Amino acid sequence: MNRREFGKTVALTGSAVGLSFLGACGTSELPKMQNQEKEISKELSEKMYSKALQITKDKVRGGDDEQFFKKPFIDAAFSQNIFLWDTCFMVCFAKYHLDELPVYQALDNFYEQADDDGFICREYRQDGRPLWSKDHPVSINPPLLAFAELEMFSVSKDTERLKKVYPILKKNFQFHVDKYQMEDGLFFADALGMGMDNIPRTPKDWKPTTGSGLTEAELWSKIGAMNLPAEKQLDSFSAEYKDTVTGVWKEQGRFIDFSAQMAMYAIQLIEIAKLTDNQSDISEFELFHTNLKTAINDKCWNEQDGFYYDLGFDEQILRKHIGAYWTLLGKVIPENRLEQFLEKLTNPNEFFRTMPLPALPASEPEFKGWGDYWLGGVWAPTTYMVLKGLTAVGKNELATKLAKITYQNVAQVFEATETFWENYAPDLVSYGMPARMDFCGWTALIPIAVYNEYLKK
Repeated sequence: MNRREFGKTVALTGSAVGLSFLGACGTSELPKMQNQEKEISKELSEKMYSKALQITKDKVRGGDDEQFFKKPFIDAAFSQNIFLWDTCFMVCFAKYHLDELPVYQALDNFYEQADDDGFICREYRQDGRPLWSKDHPVSINPPLLAFAELEMFSVSKDTERLKKVYPILKKNFQFHVDKYQMEDGLFFADALGMGMDNIPRTPKDWKPTTGSGLTEAELWSKIGAMNLPAEKQLDSFSAEYKDTVTGVWKEQGRFIDFSAQMAMYAIQLIEIAKLTDNQSDISEFELFHTNLKTAINDKCWNEQDGFYYDLGFDEQILRKHIGAYWTLLGKVIPENRLEQFLEKLTNPNEFFRTMPLPALPASEPEFKGWGDYWLGGVWAPTTYMVLKGLTAVGKNELATKLAKITYQNVAQVFEATETFWENYAPDLVSYGMPARMDFCGWTALIPIAVYNEYLKK
């Protein structure tokens, strides 16, 4: 699929549904399982919290034995490379332990590699070089640096830190605007770059007329047959990805998640500008947000479906995915559209499964009840995004309900496996298939950040 290595992928037994159930999970029919709130003991919550923190500490890296990154920092621990959006979400739980975890340096590693034009690659090699070419949108992740900084500030109240990073963030924002905003006001991107690796993003009947015509999986298979060392395989994949079926889908599309994230970025820069005495910048960001909000609602909103969609060739791509809910944090949803949009979150035939908030809703034909990565997997970062977005629009009661159900599922899997997983199955009380284990990583968002912000009494 991509750079990620997968752990053991069998269904749990006992508190989980058996493997025999998997054949039924690809349908939109809700399994006969309970997705109701249950109380988790304080003892179990404390054990989960402690375990998540310990795993994070165990994976801190940086020092004399490093080729390039010499200062300690928290790390997603996928490989010796560092990953941007993983890091930004790790900050959202690590903010509660700034005295124990080297959180600032994790972000500074990216700032220190930024180009003069504001480009920050989504992945840097262990020697400090960017893995991806700046010429292709696969090189960028969701623009979440300001999001991460404000999450830290909510705990630290460190205005000096914001003063230090504000010029970098402002330049990075402008890089995205200059390179990826189109004439209609929306933003194009790359499916792999936006982080939701195997979610289908193109029109269903679209066939590429350029490139190799290979899928990502076929490209990996081709490279694997060469019997190259792992680093050489990654080099080959990053060089040839742009010609794959996914890699050639760029300017002809518009991404609702990236567009909404840029609206959010503008709001966050307004907040940071106020905190750092940069008021002269505010009007420009406000105008940007107003225009982008109009473009998103004019182009991406589907009145009949009550949903925001990606575009392809200026037509809506009628594929739902969890990325549409970045519109909540982007503050672009008119009041008269909010309830219809949020209804999908409590609809069992959409996003309200045994484990709520799958990457794809059950109404999509590609949905997989066991996860299959982003074809149904439930991921801590997008769950956290939805919860924070609901709170931002005054729907904290719904956020708390979804948080409790998510937490109870993660807790049950933790009891059975004594660890946390990269993602979880929507229709099984199980880790997703595939998923990496001991993942903290962003999954520590659930036992630490979600616990502190939605469940702790």
